[in-house]
Amino acid sequence: MKHADLDAFKTDQTVETVDTSRKIRVGIIGCGGIAHAHMRSYLVQPDVEIVAAADLVPGRAENFMKSFGVENVRFFPSGAALCEAQPSLKLDLVSVCTYNRQHAPCTIAALDAGINVIQEKPLCVTLDEGIEIMKAQRRSGKVLTIGFQPRFDANMQMVKKIVQSGELGRVYYIQTGGGRRHGIPIGNDASFIREDTAGVGALGDIGCYSLDMVLNAIGYPKPLTVTGYKSDFFGKNPAYYANSGMDPKLSEAFGVDDFAAAFVRLEDGCILDFRISWAIHMDTPGDTLLLGTKAGLRIPSTDCWNGSVGPLTIYREENGQQTQTVVPVIPQPPRHGDVDHMWYHKIRDTIDAIKTGGTSPVPIEQIIINQAIIDGILRSSECQHEVSVEIPEL
Repeated sequence: MKHADLDAFKTDQTVETVDTSRKIRVGIIGCGGIAHAHMRSYLVQPDVEIVAAADLVPGRAENFMKSFGVENVRFFPSGAALCEAQPSLKLDLVSVCTYNRQHAPCTIAALDAGINVIQEKPLCVTLDEGIEIMKAQRRSGKVLTIGFQPRFDANMQMVKKIVQSGELGRVYYIQTGGGRRHGIPIGNDASFIREDTAGVGALGDIGCYSLDMVLNAIGYPKPLTVTGYKSDFFGKNPAYYANSGMDPKLSEAFGVDDFAAAFVRLEDGCILDFRISWAIHMDTPGDTLLLGTKAGLRIPSTDCWNGSVGPLTIYREENGQQTQTVVPVIPQPPRHGDVDHMWYHKIRDTIDAIKTGGTSPVPIEQIIINQAIIDGILRSSECQHEVSVEIPEL
């Protein structure tokens, strides 16, 4: 690729206007850590009013709203109770910000109550739960957006643009993953690391981002088989926490994965070689590589895949010469107050879809495939052999 050809991969910058004649009534289910990002994003939307909140911990929802200076909110002791009050609340949208094992029941309850949903990632813990969420979305006809805000980053979009342009030819092998050398998140009441609340660890927390980046780029082909592995050597080691100034007894609560890897066969013949970590004795599990019949693409590893990556590099052969073309990092657009472009559009694009009768910016029809791979890795790791993946047609 010549440098002049990079013009084909430029992004458009457009000025947006928001119709404030109709206010969107919003509720938040789960007022822990990630709910703060949702709230900040809602507060910069001129056509949103926050009217309800729910949390299982007494007083947390009230304190959450007080911290943002939001008044005239109705509070509920659970997501189920909030959804049951929908006739009087007249909600247009809820954010489901609970721990992983409550994603499915809260999202299904909201959809069945006739409420549109923005649900945090991962979709859930098991594929069966994901299918039930998908059924609820189908019978409700409501907008359901899954929380993959990295899709709205221009550099992440560039990855898809390059692949879809045909520049790489047929992509036949992908290495992806990334993650952290030292970074097990604890969360409220150790909710990130407990099996009964999280259900899945690094694989669902940041692995789902890495999977979405490459699967979205190649059109989300379905997985056929998965050979998976997961481990918890760091999470169950008291020294890990002691060395970080934390309570060593957290090791007793750890019940998920801190590292996972897999070999996935996709229906289009592509092979997916995946690994993700919360903690390893290495600086990175590796960059993301997309190998195509015409060119290859390298995406530098990050500790989370939650946003911009470093410069992309395209490797190819031209006129008998091996070449490398660096695709420069695209600068981030101006922030909306204290909210970055990705989070703003995760909320904004969903609201616009609700108002116009449009489609979800991150539809479950794609993310169910992401979940099927996570489910396959967990199942394969447990039985210690390859497993088949079947996603029922709905």
